[in-house]
Amino acid sequence: MLDTIMQTKLFAWVDRRTGAADIIKSQLTEYPVPKNLNYMWNFGSLALLVLVLQIVTGIFLAMYYKPSAALTYGGYTVAFDSVERIMRDVNFGWLIRYMHAVGASAFFVVVYMHIGRGLYYGSYKEPRELLWIIGVVILLIMQGSAFFGYLLPWGQMSFWGATVITELFGALPIIGEYLQQLLRGGFAVGDPTLNRFFSLHYLFPLLLAAIVGGHVHALHVVHSNNPEGIDVHSDDQKINFHPYYTIKDAFGVGVFLTIYCYVVFFNPQMAGYFIEVDNYVPANNLQTPAHIAPVWYLTPWYTILRSFESKLLGVIAMGGSLAILFVLPFLDRSKVRSGRYRPMFRLMVVMFFVDVIVLGYCGHSAPSETLKLVGQIATAYYFAFFLLLPFLPMVEKTKPEPEGI
Repeated sequence: MLDTIMQTKLFAWVDRRTGAADIIKSQLTEYPVPKNLNYMWNFGSLALLVLVLQIVTGIFLAMYYKPSAALTYGGYTVAFDSVERIMRDVNFGWLIRYMHAVGASAFFVVVYMHIGRGLYYGSYKEPRELLWIIGVVILLIMQGSAFFGYLLPWGQMSFWGATVITELFGALPIIGEYLQQLLRGGFAVGDPTLNRFFSLHYLFPLLLAAIVGGHVHALHVVHSNNPEGIDVHSDDQKINFHPYYTIKDAFGVGVFLTIYCYVVFFNPQMAGYFIEVDNYVPANNLQTPAHIAPVWYLTPWYTILRSFESKLLGVIAMGGSLAILFVLPFLDRSKVRSGRYRPMFRLMVVMFFVDVIVLGYCGHSAPSETLKLVGQIATAYYFAFFLLLPFLPMVEKTKPEPEGI
């Protein structure tokens, strides 16, 4: 199909003025890729697909959503009432909202898988350090956008979740109170907060799209890593991205959309993990929910936050758990990239994946003394994983790498 389009007179006219053919050939059809990439490499293209879905559905939702905490004649706030109106009165509004809500979780699933693949196969190591750092920036913007969007339904969990999270900024010395009031637009979460969060939630995905473009460009400069973790130089070990990997990505998209559509149409709430039940109750600043927790994709960091008695230490630890991702390429000093040939590193990475799942479970569950202890142990291992990496080459005996793929 692409070849047919490139042979048309219209494309020839555009090509003479933009050089589109050379760009398409160098960046897509004839872009050289290692021939041994497995399906774990599909998650990058899936993340781009979900980002497009989120932006498109978000634009349609913004056409009907009203960011106001003022009361309507029915006793509900305008924001809460507009969400209910989208669900009940707007043609296919329920579908667009469920696509957006489920898409947020789907976005984090594919991005976390993408990060996990990069971690296991050493895709953060030289010469891809900047590529990894840009990826961490993307993760932070995603989390910020998700947090801002969390308040918009103006339900009980949205309101109190935003109240708890914005209180964290007040724990910072000197500038904490100023930042808290700046973010809230006052001394408490209210109408100014809702307007700020709506503006930022709309802005961040557009900013994200621009940074993703930089991420893709950086990838095409240093080229893709591969499961063996070795540099590929000879042409016989490379193949063109199109049609070989476009077909492979298309298959992955088909599998993803099957699961995505099943959740959207049959189980959009996913037992409260995707849409909180308390968010069907209008926000009430006089009634605190029994258990306040963020959405599942933010709960690992919420567990790290509440693992400390001191609020300030919790905020520092939570910030440090994200900041340490930036220096990962410089902490790991092993000359071997892939976890396939690093036995101790492979075990540590698998334990790290389990550790993040445990952190997420503890953060989503109601607090108890047992879960608090488990969360503290999981938090300790989270930081230990990164801090032990510089010393790992001293004791790890790596397996010999192959000469080619």
